[in-house]
Amino acid sequence: MAYENILFQLEQGIATITFNRPKALNALNQSLLAELAQALGAVAADEEIRVLVLTGAGEKAFVAGADITELATFGPLQAKCFARAGHDVVSGLQGLSIPVVAAVNGFALGGGSEIALACDFIYAADSARFGLPEITLGIMPGFGGTQRLPRLIGANLAKELMFTGRMITAAEALQMGMVNRVVPAAALMEEVLKTAREMAAKGKVALRAVKQAVNSGLNADLATGCHIEIEAFALCMASPDAKEGTRAFLEKRKPLFTGGLTG
Repeated sequence: MAYENILFQLEQGIATITFNRPKALNALNQSLLAELAQALGAVAADEEIRVLVLTGAGEKAFVAGADITELATFGPLQAKCFARAGHDVVSGLQGLSIPVVAAVNGFALGGGSEIALACDFIYAADSARFGLPEITLGIMPGFGGTQRLPRLIGANLAKELMFTGRMITAAEALQMGMVNRVVPAAALMEEVLKTAREMAAKGKVALRAVKQAVNSGLNADLATGCHIEIEAFALCMASPDAKEGTRAFLEKRKPLFTGGLTG
């Protein structure tokens, strides 16, 4: 499918979605959100895709937030619809059964940070900048930032960032635990794809089980979380990958995982 605001690439089981409005610093508007929703639906339906990577076109921005030109025209009802559309897309991203990596190559502000936070983890260029600066516009985060950021870095740090609207460097984001790794900008995609290929070689059922157990367990008490893990562990054994992995170990060879989510 052809898109106007994003680029979609698939190679060796790794899908890459690139936000492609570089003249607008890849700012989010209604059209981009609609295309992103379509692309995520296609990713979810494609059994061959094992890892998803998100990044931004150009050297300046991952996503520099909402398109203020469009946002400034909204009344309360339009704003609610826009926020709902953003939440639906971001929740859909977080709910994908495969690993999702944000390759943050520049500004990740407002909705850009919120999209990155919905990924399983973030690799950032050393030139990247993060922030939820909505407060400087007299508004607040609207795509889940008030909920996901405190869960990741703690309420106090999250509130400080949202109350002040301050941007932070990639190094600061790493120190806070928002980012997994910071690399030179020129090496960002190489490092992301290296990790993506490593994950893509693993069993898809096991990857989904780990992701669902972690995400579901975070919203439960420890005993419930452990029960979720037990059930997920048992289901993993239904996959042919479990047989292949244990057999390869005993035969002292590298496993070849071919199992899918549908059989």
